[in-house]
Amino acid sequence: MSSRGIRAAAALIATSVMVLAGSTAIASAASKSKTTNQAVQRALTEVMKQKNGPPGISMLITRNGHSQYYGRGVRNLSSKKPVARGLHFRIASVAKTFNGAVALSLVQQGRLNLNDTIGELLPGLLPKANRVTLAETLNHTAGLPDYIRDPKFIKVLQTDPGQYLSPRKLVSYVKNTKLNHKPGTKYEYSDTDNIVAGLMAEKVTGLSYNQLLRRQIGRRVNIAQTTLPDVLALPKPFLSGYDVSPGDPVVNQTFFINPALAWASGGIVSTLPDLGRFIRAYVGGRFFGNRIKRVQRQWFPNANSSPPGPGVNSAGMALFRYRSKCGTVYGHTGSFPGYRIFAASSADGKRSILEIADLVEMESGARDAGLLLHYFQLLEKLGFVVLHPC
Repeated sequence: MSSRGIRAAAALIATSVMVLAGSTAIASAASKSKTTNQAVQRALTEVMKQKNGPPGISMLITRNGHSQYYGRGVRNLSSKKPVARGLHFRIASVAKTFNGAVALSLVQQGRLNLNDTIGELLPGLLPKANRVTLAETLNHTAGLPDYIRDPKFIKVLQTDPGQYLSPRKLVSYVKNTKLNHKPGTKYEYSDTDNIVAGLMAEKVTGLSYNQLLRRQIGRRVNIAQTTLPDVLALPKPFLSGYDVSPGDPVVNQTFFINPALAWASGGIVSTLPDLGRFIRAYVGGRFFGNRIKRVQRQWFPNANSSPPGPGVNSAGMALFRYRSKCGTVYGHTGSFPGYRIFAASSADGKRSILEIADLVEMESGARDAGLLLHYFQLLEKLGFVVLHPC
């Protein structure tokens, strides 16, 4: 991606900011909407022009009950079929918000307590973390070492990335590893946290995590196209995911890693409409009351989601706050081999922005890769403009 391309994107966003911010009483809602739509379409087109850009990119923007889909490129490089709003894709770490909805709704019902510990509910699972609480797993202050960084797990993954490993097996790779810090004292992103929180929810209910998704979430919000598979297959139709690395051939990674290896931390498959309905309900407070909501939103400043989201990031329990000069939205980002996702909602749950690109997150150390990731951040900022006119 050229510096000219980045400047062009920045100009597009700045223009939309000024138009939306400077609209007067005589400007019609239709004309403002048209201007916004044009800005989004032009920005997406600019992304697709760039070297090492994604094969396809989609955005779904919802405002006060009305959704607008924007798409560019293809869902699959072989078939050349275009992207579409109803395609299934791997939502990666955005799954952590579903985990938060499950756990915190059980807290609301009195079946779980934020002070429940690993030692109490899951004895023997992580002997060095017996005093770690549910709350600490949800806000990433538990100090649990991340199993995906463990050399033994990495070796097993490299041997057969398509294999199934149970959630307890995943956690076992760090069973005898000391905590990274004293629980509750420091923010540190860890996928182990969400595996443990999911196991806690299963323990107190006697239900599988898939059943919990249906009972705790599906009864309130239509997520009929959302699943937590333990196999490589994806429901049809689906968005294929690719590795688009500078200087290398494009590689299809859709069926590279079994999503069960991320389980409640990042293994969920969904669609843009499902994900939009969920994130608005979650942020808007449909799953638990204000008391839990206040505790959830005790923010840890300068705590980035993975990958970092737009604006200034802060972490709560299974939720991130993204602040910019255009306002504040709440949600999560995600990166899975072949996919990069951003999902966020306004605080009242009436407006949301969803972005999915069918390419793997590339190493920011590479010049072209860093520029491309910067471009996605510009698109995310455009989402702020749509949700919160400056």
